[in-house]
Amino acid sequence: MIGVKRKFTAVITLANSAPRRQSRLDQPLERGLHLRDSYDPELFGRLSERVARRIGSWAFIAWMTAVVVGWVTWNSLAPVELRIDPFPFIFLTLLLSLQASYAAPLILLAQYRQADRDRVQYQEDRARTERLLADTDYLAREIAALRLAIGEVATRDYVHGEIRDLLADLTQKLDEANAQPEDPR
Repeated sequence: MIGVKRKFTAVITLANSAPRRQSRLDQPLERGLHLRDSYDPELFGRLSERVARRIGSWAFIAWMTAVVVGWVTWNSLAPVELRIDPFPFIFLTLLLSLQASYAAPLILLAQYRQADRDRVQYQEDRARTERLLADTDYLAREIAALRLAIGEVATRDYVHGEIRDLLADLTQKLDEANAQPEDPR
């Protein structure tokens, strides 16, 4: 197995020689050798996924076909004294049955783990979708409020028109004031 990290290790320690071990003072120390293991519960699951991935590949099918064809050819055409498994190929059937009996549970375990991952991914996607919908609803309400507010705000053309009207009124009043003679009192 190339690239497989070993997670299960056994450490043999003497009970009295564990220097930084936190022990309770109200309980006596145990004597003798103890096996302390650091077992990774996900190791078997990862192993089953790796095996299922290999068994489900075309390379495995090709190799398995080659082995079976080689086995049958050797045990059919080789001299009788060199044959391992004669014609009914009972030993080959036993080996294939053993392989199938181990492969099926490993494949099922890998599928269960994948289903669990899919379920978690689905829940995360659903939560993300709900957040996005809430954000979209909020933004839609904000845009609608801005449209209403903009409808109430005076536009540039409206303000320019009002200023022109006021300027025209002021100009007219100024012209009228200039046109009237001044009272010498």
